[in-house]
Amino acid sequence: MKASRVTVSTFGTILGIAGLEHGVGEILQGNKAPESIFIQSWPNNQLYEILNGEPAMTIIPNYILTGILAIIVSAVLIVWAILFIERKHGGLIFLLLSFIALLVGGGVAGPVLIGIIVGLTSTRIDTEFTWMNTHLSTRDSLSRIWKYSYSVSVIGWFSLWPGLIILGMFVPVIEPLIVIFLTLLSFTSMLLTIVSSFAYDSIKNNGFPENGLTTSA
Repeated sequence: MKASRVTVSTFGTILGIAGLEHGVGEILQGNKAPESIFIQSWPNNQLYEILNGEPAMTIIPNYILTGILAIIVSAVLIVWAILFIERKHGGLIFLLLSFIALLVGGGVAGPVLIGIIVGLTSTRIDTEFTWMNTHLSTRDSLSRIWKYSYSVSVIGWFSLWPGLIILGMFVPVIEPLIVIFLTLLSFTSMLLTIVSSFAYDSIKNNGFPENGLTTSA
C-alpha cells in the first residue's frame, strides 16, 4: 500500500475518532438546547479543562441530537478514510463529510484543519510529482523520514487525547503550554509526513529498493 494512502487513512481515522469523542460528550449533556451555535463538548468537566472543554459548533438545537449526528458522521468518516478515500472523488467526499461533522458538533479548529488537509492530500495520491524525480537528494532524504514523522504525529495526536485526559487523572495541574507544544508538534509532523509519504511513493514507483534508494546498473 502506498505511504500516502496509509497517511491519509490514518489521519482521517484520527479525525473520526475525535468526532466520536465530541459526540459522546454532547450526548451526556442531555436533552436540552445549546445557548448558541458555539458549544463545548465537555463543559464543567475537570479533566477536559486543559482542552478548554473541547470546543465545537452545531446547527442542531439539541445536545443529544447533536451528539448522535456527530457520532454517525464521524463513524462514516472513519469508514470512508479506511476503505474509500482513494476512489474517484473520494477526497472531495471526505471534505464534505468533514464539513458536515463541523456543523453537527464534531469539533472545530484542529478537526477542521485535519479534515481539509486530509481531503486535499487524498486527491493527490495518484499524482506524479515530477520535481521529486529531478531533486533526487531531497526526495531521498524526505523518504527516509516518513516512518519517523508518521510515528511522531500519531503519538502527538493521541497524546492530546486521550493522553492529557489520562494524565489529568493523576496530575492535579497540567501546564497549558503542553497543549500548545503537542498541537504544534502533531500538526508539523503531520505535514512533514504527508510530504515525505509522496517522496517515499516516488521512490517505490520508480523501482528503487526501500532501504538503499539506489539501484545497481
